[in-house]
Amino acid sequence: MENSSTTTGDADLDQAISLWLQYDKNPKTASMVRELVKDGAVEALKESFENLKERGVVIGYDARAHPPSGGNSKRFASLAAAVFISRGVPVHLFSDIVPTPFVPFTVSHLGLCAGIMVTASHNPKQDNGYKVYWENGAQIVSPHDKGISKAIEKNLEPWPKSWDAEEALKSPLLKDPYQDVHTQYFKAIQKHCHHRDINKSSEVKIVHTSVHGVGHTFVQSAFKAFDLHPPYAVEEQKDPDPEFPTVKYPNPEEGKGVLTLSFALAEREGATVVLANDPDADRLAMAEKQESGQWRVFSGNELGALLGWWMFRCWKQQNSDADAVKNIYMLSSTVSSKILRAIAVKEGFHFEETLTGFKWMGNRARDLLDKGKSVVFAFEEAIGYMCSPCVLDKDGVSAAAIAGEMISYLATKNVGLSQQLTTVYEQYGYHISKNSYFICHDQDVIRSLFERLRKYGGQKDSYPTECGRFSISAVRDLTTGYDSNQPDKKAVLPTSSSSQMITFSFSNGGVATMRTSGTEPKIKYYTELCAAPGNSDVTHLKKELDDLVDAIVENFFEPQKNKLQPKPE
Repeated sequence: MENSSTTTGDADLDQAISLWLQYDKNPKTASMVRELVKDGAVEALKESFENLKERGVVIGYDARAHPPSGGNSKRFASLAAAVFISRGVPVHLFSDIVPTPFVPFTVSHLGLCAGIMVTASHNPKQDNGYKVYWENGAQIVSPHDKGISKAIEKNLEPWPKSWDAEEALKSPLLKDPYQDVHTQYFKAIQKHCHHRDINKSSEVKIVHTSVHGVGHTFVQSAFKAFDLHPPYAVEEQKDPDPEFPTVKYPNPEEGKGVLTLSFALAEREGATVVLANDPDADRLAMAEKQESGQWRVFSGNELGALLGWWMFRCWKQQNSDADAVKNIYMLSSTVSSKILRAIAVKEGFHFEETLTGFKWMGNRARDLLDKGKSVVFAFEEAIGYMCSPCVLDKDGVSAAAIAGEMISYLATKNVGLSQQLTTVYEQYGYHISKNSYFICHDQDVIRSLFERLRKYGGQKDSYPTECGRFSISAVRDLTTGYDSNQPDKKAVLPTSSSSQMITFSFSNGGVATMRTSGTEPKIKYYTELCAAPGNSDVTHLKKELDDLVDAIVENFFEPQKNKLQPKPE
């Protein structure tokens, strides 16, 4: 292995390390090569778009930095811009940090070929990442992801001019879209502001935290666009800080631990609601102070139920034509709550499920919009919400302003968020969910765990018919493409043999999905009990779901036998 006297014992790995060291031009470290091999993305785009040099791309970045390497999101974005400019491709490079939703918005607004966001979202501080959007404004899916991957492999050695970011930044091919996009984005989301007078006079006090990310100034601007009073900002967390010094994980999905400073500020100011974005501001979390004085952090499914109810209510007020509802769609991922399905059945609009992840919802939304349909709302349980089709991805900035208006409206009726959620469940049926995961680093154990479920009866596709005392009514396996509910037993949703995902439906109205994570050593489970409207015995429903989860863990996960680590408390 070149430039090293040691060997890993893995010839392929040795070769990869050798190439890494050979191509590295950074005296501190070769970490940037991870981003620079994206030279291949240019080649993939050139093959896909004849007019790439006329239309160009947009590149945005968050505030992440890694001092030991000298690397940061802005530097990676500049290097990505240099790669495109070296091939004569116009680049719209933001001059300052932006939330992730600004990139897909810009792709659609300017009619560009693609968009790149340099961010690792809510990952640990040492991580960074590279998110790609296609010309339709949605995240890439097959075949584009495969095309880019192949082009990267063909262009492993960075092109000479790829490193010359300083020269690229002087190029006439470089434009700064910041001011235009800032103006147009906040103009676009105002289409979803329906109660401006209430917003202006609202006395509701709201706290907002950006968790050391980019969200602060953009959420302040979104509130201003809706004529809402500015939320109180958590001083210790409002400015971008790549060290995330006040939190263990910069992820508001983790709940109360991330929101401690927010609750303290709310108590001082007399605020009753907390809103939180993740570091790249594409996710939104919400908490409300209860009459008991305790804080309730809403799950992603619960906030999805509230926003789904609100978005449909606002749409209905704007549309008096009874037939117009047939043109309306809402979407959610298959591991998210089925509450939108229940609302759709009662109200008469369309609901569709997609695979996990907003790349699927964004692309499906684009297909529906192109057919003249209206996509009013989409969400995933991982606190991701798409409240406006001007961004075909989750957007925590517009969602924050829309949530602010919903909170202000409910306050005029003396109704809190928890009360309204109960009303939604009583009207459309209680949907109680319980999600968690186990940690497992052994791929063989994961594989055998899922294979056991596929051969439960001793032969292929002989899945369990019961789990403890609970009877199973249907099984869908998106790894193999099996679906017992379909006449031909073939799943309708796309399948992937590279990841594990099985969904069990139970006779008691329960649904449980077991799946592997694409980015972490986790086996996740998502469970929900869907009750019919009128069944409001919440205590019984929660116990039934708890018993179902216990049975799934004991019979399907077998954590002791498989040496699975439970989610850390």
